[in-house]
Amino acid sequence: MADILTPALGESVTEATIAKWTKKVGDAVKKDELLVELETDKVSLEVVAPADGVLGAINVAEGDTVVPGTVLGSVTEGGAAAAPAAAPAKAAKGEAKAAAAAAASSIDITVPVMGESVAEGSMGKWLKKSGEAVKKDELLVEIETDKVAVEVSAPADGVLTIAADEGATVTPGQKIGSVSGSGAAAAAPAAAPAPAAAPANSGSAQVSKNETLSPAVQRVVAENNLDPKAISATGPKGNITKGDAIAAIGAAAAAPAPAAAPSAPRALAPREERVKMTRLRQTIARRLKESQNTAAQLTTFNEVDMTNVMALRNQYKEVFEKRHGVKLGFMSFFTKAVVAALKEIPAVNAEIDGTDIIYKNHYDIGVAVGTDKGLVVPVLRDADTLSLAGIEKGIGALGKAARDGALTMDQLQGGTFTITNGGTYGSLMSTPILNAPQSGILGMHNIVQRPMAINGEVKIRPMMYLALSYDHRIVDGKEAVTFLVRIKELLEDPQRALLDL
Repeated sequence: MADILTPALGESVTEATIAKWTKKVGDAVKKDELLVELETDKVSLEVVAPADGVLGAINVAEGDTVVPGTVLGSVTEGGAAAAPAAAPAKAAKGEAKAAAAAAASSIDITVPVMGESVAEGSMGKWLKKSGEAVKKDELLVEIETDKVAVEVSAPADGVLTIAADEGATVTPGQKIGSVSGSGAAAAAPAAAPAPAAAPANSGSAQVSKNETLSPAVQRVVAENNLDPKAISATGPKGNITKGDAIAAIGAAAAAPAPAAAPSAPRALAPREERVKMTRLRQTIARRLKESQNTAAQLTTFNEVDMTNVMALRNQYKEVFEKRHGVKLGFMSFFTKAVVAALKEIPAVNAEIDGTDIIYKNHYDIGVAVGTDKGLVVPVLRDADTLSLAGIEKGIGALGKAARDGALTMDQLQGGTFTITNGGTYGSLMSTPILNAPQSGILGMHNIVQRPMAINGEVKIRPMMYLALSYDHRIVDGKEAVTFLVRIKELLEDPQRALLDL
């Protein structure tokens, strides 16, 4: 029997949380096959099987906290699953030969690498069923990650066998199916006997909460002013895990009833349905809430008279489109104005890293795009070097890729400032949430004809409200207001940009 041990976790990392077991007790495993994933404050770690055999025991459950050297479970070496009931010798030999032939001619379908920092994804809907014929490079399924959708195609002509169901969580390199190269459907294997019931987790015995907190938990508790007594512990021996502390952030201070059982999901009414959140939607929810909890967010407003920009656009939009092959929109004017204002107020183009401020000398502008699957923010690189036509072409290409689910990881990372245009949906006013770790986001809104006092006379003008949300830890109110006024000036008098005024 070989023990499965928690590996060294790295410098200054003293504990980890069990994220997921990929096998169950009684399952056959191979040496170096992934068995369990661990999460620490900094990285995710994989623990593999120490030998061939059968997973004999799981000593710690998902969500438990462990330290280096902890015995996570054990593998019984050479303990292959019991053979099925004896069948006639000739039939057994024939089935063995058929299985061997099928295995030799089948090609595994595995999860591709999904991008830097993406450790897992969720299976989408299979476009084919098990037993159906497929052709090489034919799209079979999409795997949805936190940021992008990854397409998986057939590796060869043949017949599909599915090994991972829709909605299952998968990791790069994991087998999700196979294609038999013979082109004929393989006979379904006989059902294996039910594995023995997993032994009860010895760590779930009656224990009391341990008030001694680990360093990682202490940090979360201190940074969020949590009361350890009000946190429900799920770790071994009643310990509070880092996951418990994170789950308690924002919860009511009053401790729950000690004997209260975990609340069941809310019952659905006759005209309701329950749908699992997509990974993208879960990521949007998590990142936006993290942004609110981390930054000192404040929003300042102004309004801009769009008369001159609209007149300039109407005068040149037809010749602009003929010359550059792209329509002249408002986003290019706003991007140019934002870049000019960022150069004047560099704090809005910076970010906080611990006790340091990182000032960015490049201008990579994130453009919020709404898609059927949720909000994404692709990045327009080096916007300060682009012409109006270059900006329009770049934004158009990013928007199309976002709607088609074809954005790459590189296109979604590294922005220094974000622009979001709620006006396309009719929004009159909003308070945008920062796209962390950025320190500023500009909200554009609907253009509305309103009466304005111009040189002592009331005139009807096309007006737009602007909203700048900023991190007050790094951007002062004076800087934020100056930044927004600068954008207003450049839009109301576009000639200023030509003269660098």
